[in-house]
Amino acid sequence: MTAWADLARCARPARLALGLVGAWLAAGFAADARAQTSDLVSDKALRVCADPANLPASAEDESGYENALAELIAGKLGVPVEYTWYPMATGFIRNTLKAKRCDVVMGYAQGHELVQNTNHYFTSVYTLIVPKDGPLAGVSALSDAALKGQRIGIVAGTPPSAHLARNGLIGKAKPYRLFVDRRHESPATDMIDDLEAGEIDAAILWGPLGGPLVKQGHPGLTVIPLVNETDPPRLFFRITMGVRLGEKVWERKLNSLIRRHQDEIDALLREAGVPLVNDMGTAVKEPEG
Repeated sequence: MTAWADLARCARPARLALGLVGAWLAAGFAADARAQTSDLVSDKALRVCADPANLPASAEDESGYENALAELIAGKLGVPVEYTWYPMATGFIRNTLKAKRCDVVMGYAQGHELVQNTNHYFTSVYTLIVPKDGPLAGVSALSDAALKGQRIGIVAGTPPSAHLARNGLIGKAKPYRLFVDRRHESPATDMIDDLEAGEIDAAILWGPLGGPLVKQGHPGLTVIPLVNETDPPRLFFRITMGVRLGEKVWERKLNSLIRRHQDEIDALLREAGVPLVNDMGTAVKEPEG
């Protein structure tokens, strides 16, 4: 299409007709491309690619907050939700979204090269989880002296590991595995259970995991968003929906829905226990109004 546009711009008057034909053909090719892109996305259902055992986000019984978000978006589109289930591990995108078995991943970190990201619909941050009435309940940063000598649970290889090392806390930390099949093992759940059992003194978890888990069944614990960590690596991430590369029409449609229904999305996430922060991860995001 660029070649046709260049031809049209550079054509001499004597070749104006050829330029007009070229422009017309270019417009036709663009329309075909848009039609083909749109045709890949079902207009009969919101076809969601999801992990069947990724609570609190998604589950095959549709009890996760991403399941609730899918229902919200599908309702705005006037269609039902249909799922393609696949463990969110190596091959997830290749065997779901890229294979055209589904059209959207409800939660995907901004900037990931495997998908085309929509605008982000929330920002969250890693959290420190401690007993609500314990000596660590007032901690708001990993540099706090109160954490010295404490055994802290951490998912190995996640960004907070570097912060623990920087603050001299990694030596006594208890690592939990990062890459697991969530159908058989849940590091986040195991960490929360170990915290309640006294096997660790504190837990560090990605907020959209830890926050809902605590809200669902651990009233004796408190969730502290780590918004005061200014050194790298960053602990906050913007979360988008993921669509197939090149599907700009579908992306724009979802962007419009996110923009127009952001308050409802925020309310759904807060109800689930997801800690929301501002776009730069420096402060908790308060409800508007």
